[in-house]
Amino acid sequence: MTAGAQAPPRSGARGDEIRIGIALSAMGFVLAGLGACVAILARDLDEPIGRLALMSSGFAVGLLLVAVIGPRMLKIWPMPTVLGLGSVVCAVGAVLIAVAPAYSVAIAGGLLVGLGGALLVLVAPLMLNGPTAAARLSRVNAVASGTGILAPLAIGTLDGLGPSGRYAMLAAAPPLLLLAVLTRRTRPPQTTAARGAGDVPVLIDSAPAVGLGGKWRRVGRRVVMDVGAGWLRVVLAVSVEFCFVVWAVARLVASGLPTAAAALLGSAFPIGMAVGRAIGPIRYRGWSPVFPSGALAACGTLLVSLFDAPAVVALGLVVAGLGVAPLYPVTLAALVATPGLSSARLAAVGAMASGTAILVAPALLAVLARVVDLRTAYLVTLPLIALLLLLSRRSDRAAFV
Repeated sequence: MTAGAQAPPRSGARGDEIRIGIALSAMGFVLAGLGACVAILARDLDEPIGRLALMSSGFAVGLLLVAVIGPRMLKIWPMPTVLGLGSVVCAVGAVLIAVAPAYSVAIAGGLLVGLGGALLVLVAPLMLNGPTAAARLSRVNAVASGTGILAPLAIGTLDGLGPSGRYAMLAAAPPLLLLAVLTRRTRPPQTTAARGAGDVPVLIDSAPAVGLGGKWRRVGRRVVMDVGAGWLRVVLAVSVEFCFVVWAVARLVASGLPTAAAALLGSAFPIGMAVGRAIGPIRYRGWSPVFPSGALAACGTLLVSLFDAPAVVALGLVVAGLGVAPLYPVTLAALVATPGLSSARLAAVGAMASGTAILVAPALLAVLARVVDLRTAYLVTLPLIALLLLLSRRSDRAAFV
């Protein structure tokens, strides 16, 4: 093992979990409200609803940019600084979405939410990395999903009272700005290898990448294959999740509900997500936890797609949320645990996977909705789930995937 790998565990691990919980909870509020804001912005700005789906594309572009520059940032700045920067940028994006007077401002808000949120997503698995990473990521994501329930409820209630419901997005800014203040007071941890190196974090490559000599090519190919499979699993998990995040409220509107009522019932998916992440990954014998989760997600998709009664669609969103909930934490934890590369680079790969999924999947569903209708277009999630199950059928890291 490398010298830094012998360092004792960090004493501030609990504090890290709390800070990441605050960050992801505020971001979860913004993301859970994004679908409702798409429908409301389309009404407020008199824009086609499909055009407003570019807000999620802005988030995706932010993830992709951070995937490229993130590892370099982590070499220059300590993780708390990156966490604080992401909090401020995400807060500004949420404010722009809330008060946007024009289409371009709304899209700019989506881009800033993407940039700031991507920094939070990049840092989260690094600060929570370790043998219990999947469980810790599930806990903080459970809190984030619980907070996400409040977003459609607040948006729908406010919109029903008269003001535009998107003003509720302003609620995400104070905790994000508070987090930025708190991180300024946090001293970055130092490993044995990092002492004397100032505040620059040292990111240690895992042991299998050390001392390979002439075997590097063979082991390198295996690492590439493992990382590629892990990347694709995250892409598929996030694709399914964001098809529901972005289009759930629009699906309820298409079932005949007014926008305010649809925004309220849009809380069905985050409720399912919160419960699913509170329960955590379900493991049975040697089965991957992806299998029961994927089955539930598929059942929820069928309810959303095959029926047009608002109550049944809402029930389908709850069931889909229960199934989708563990997919991202489990697949991301498995990716970051891949031996042969540093955790920072693998977290950046995870951010790139998320960005790719958010850029492509909701847009693909929107294109299909123009060809058929939205309820039929939702069936696109079924082949995504099936492929994820196929990739998870055999894994050398069964504890994660």
